[in-house]
Amino acid sequence: MVDQKQKDERYKARQEKVKAEIDARVDAAQEEKGIFLVITGNGKGKSTSGFGTIARAVGHGQKCGVGQFIKGTWDCGERALLEQHGVNFAVMATGFTWETQNKQSDTEAAQKTWAECKKMLADDSYDVVLLDELTYMVTYGYVELDEVLEAIQNRPKMQSVVVTGRGAHRSLTDLADTVSEVRNVKHAFESGVKARKGVDW
Repeated sequence: MVDQKQKDERYKARQEKVKAEIDARVDAAQEEKGIFLVITGNGKGKSTSGFGTIARAVGHGQKCGVGQFIKGTWDCGERALLEQHGVNFAVMATGFTWETQNKQSDTEAAQKTWAECKKMLADDSYDVVLLDELTYMVTYGYVELDEVLEAIQNRPKMQSVVVTGRGAHRSLTDLADTVSEVRNVKHAFESGVKARKGVDW
């Protein structure tokens, strides 16, 4: 029978091996540049993750900007908090596209917001820029994919960008350094539960 001392020694040996592997990977990752992240998928939490990244950067004293393309008419808890800490917001403020049902006005609103986002993407004083739910604007044709790709590719080297939204175009995920897909397992709304302030917005 294996005694506790042998178990402890085996555990220590395994952890030493894990540490050595992680240390080697950390040592190999020496390039310094801004990161392009895409958070996509059908599950809840994409915008939450994007805003969490902005909150983290603000906590480190970094300058951040947010382009908000959907839900702009809602009372936004993230915006209420982050604007107090100097985060610049460009908000489309038309609500959901199925509410407006007017492609021309939605396109104009998206283009106006995107123009503000392009300014942030070209400004090297911004450390992190969140383009919240931009994927929908590309899917609907309100903003040209090539224009988005060009702006992200030509941004200042040390600037990080986060794009959120369902159905991210393959060209965006190919360009990204990090891609996360949020999978839907269950959602309260599907069971008739009303959206909750402080949790859903």
